[in-house]
Amino acid sequence: MTVKSSSALETKKLAGVVVLKILRAPTKKNKAFIIKLNGELGAGKTTFTQGFAKALGVSHHITSPTFVIMRRYGLKKNKKYENLYHIDAYRMKRLKEMHPLNIKEVLTNPKNIVLVEWAKNIEGSLLRGSASIKFAHGKTENERVISTSLLK
Repeated sequence: MTVKSSSALETKKLAGVVVLKILRAPTKKNKAFIIKLNGELGAGKTTFTQGFAKALGVSHHITSPTFVIMRRYGLKKNKKYENLYHIDAYRMKRLKEMHPLNIKEVLTNPKNIVLVEWAKNIEGSLLRGSASIKFAHGKTENERVISTSLLK
């Protein structure tokens, strides 16, 4: 499904809709709920993540972890998931580079939700079968085109 967003607020609201779908879906065994976020610079990946985190009850200000690569946010109010991980793989060339961050444990824990910006840079067996959202610039300055099967 493809949706057009005309503002950052609309993109954040869309993220809230995705959160509701995930919370209603069955938990995956031996795997975190992983969402691969791909698209051009400035296309809305971090804005989506901000809305996603807020919908899960995260009160921290969310910024892209470009230089620290990964951030963890505890989900105290959620009974299904314990952690939200936000990963920015922009500077990565392969998943192996993330092993010092215990990435395998993060991606295989069914109590985690993991959002991976620039996931195409680290595609591998641990990301196979994960949900995917593609972001693109629209025709106007604030318009974004967001494609995902999570909204069906």
